[in-house]
Amino acid sequence: MAFESWDSVYAGVFIVEVDGVELGRFREISGLQIDVEVETYTEGGENGFVHKLPGRMTWPNLVLKRGVTEQDVLMNWLQDAVGDGMTQRNGKTKRTTAAIVLMSTDGQRMRSWNVVDAIPVRWGGPTLATGSTDAADEELEIAHHGFRAS
Repeated sequence: MAFESWDSVYAGVFIVEVDGVELGRFREISGLQIDVEVETYTEGGENGFVHKLPGRMTWPNLVLKRGVTEQDVLMNWLQDAVGDGMTQRNGKTKRTTAAIVLMSTDGQRMRSWNVVDAIPVRWGGPTLATGSTDAADEELEIAHHGFRAS
């Protein structure tokens, strides 16, 4: 899918879905990254370089940020995956498939990343202080076993 203009890509929002259910729209998502461990191997008689071999792939946790909303979908997923739902499953967490969808300013799906075995591991709410003019933001951190672009 070709981008019409880079301006529409940067001005859009990100939708996050879990097993096809929309958690909400987020203004910032970080951690969409792949790191490959590199093992070095020194070969006897070869002094010009050291072999570098790819090792395991790792993925940092995703961190999602948005303003607080009236919707309960995000908190319901958190409770089902690692809260009361986990207790009902005898201590077993519920891993899900999440999708991060980049939307253009005109509402078109531009690109998506399917996140494998996603589980929420941290939620942070707004700092509440009388007289504060700061926006009421929330932050969600998700651990996972990798992703694929689609």
